[in-house]
Amino acid sequence: MIKITPQEYQTYCKYVYDLCGITLAPSQAYLIETRLAPLIKKLNCNTFSELYNKSKSDRLKKLEQEIIDAITTNETYFFRDKSPFDLLQHKVIPDLIDKRTTRPGMPVTIKIWSAACSFGQEVYSIAITLKELLGNDIGNYRISIVGTDISDDAIARSSYGLYNQFEVERGLPPGKLRLYFDQVDKGWRIKDELRAMVSFRKQNLFQSFAALGRFDIILCRNVAIYFSQPDKIKLYEKIGNSLAPDGYLMIGAQESLTGITKIFEPQRYMRSIFYQLKS
Repeated sequence: MIKITPQEYQTYCKYVYDLCGITLAPSQAYLIETRLAPLIKKLNCNTFSELYNKSKSDRLKKLEQEIIDAITTNETYFFRDKSPFDLLQHKVIPDLIDKRTTRPGMPVTIKIWSAACSFGQEVYSIAITLKELLGNDIGNYRISIVGTDISDDAIARSSYGLYNQFEVERGLPPGKLRLYFDQVDKGWRIKDELRAMVSFRKQNLFQSFAALGRFDIILCRNVAIYFSQPDKIKLYEKIGNSLAPDGYLMIGAQESLTGITKIFEPQRYMRSIFYQLKS
């Protein structure tokens, strides 16, 4: 495998940051080497500088997108960490329904955003959670679940909803697999009923996402860990503007907003923590 020089690594650190806001640590040169190795081989590049120069000269920015796809983390699985989905089922969704039910017969609208959704496992886990909570009454609610990611490849795969055997075995109980997926030649595909509840869009969190609208629930888990402190502050301020005044924000189990922003206050339910805007 071709090794990256210190000078090249500095160039890529700035390039990756400018593209998607990810801050690479001095010790992460291996990440560039391993994740871009297939592109180096595919394009017959002898150095990382050669790959960089090809990307910068590509007017269609196709190679730039391939670099983004390779660098951005797409490690995820169904019902990851489990507690956010228990929180949705037992606390957040019931509370929202109570607050949003104003008149009998009027449908309740619930808008959910999964930021940096990777290949869609979190989005479909949310859809399954809502289906199991609301059952046959789910048609009485206006549910919108939006998944966004910076990677074109991730958005395409998420939208199609096809997963191989290894992917469905990670976090997905066999009972749920049989209920919510159809077995096809290349693996398992999410049922149309659940696919109809969700949509996917490309979104760079480093840029404005005001056009997405406002949401009742935002999941932004294990994303900001790749951002610098100033960029974390900007991210959560923008999220605050995209969250309904009584909405809910969920972040990663190992993440905290302490020392980052004062616009949110933590709330605890059983062993889970979520955030709401300060009133």
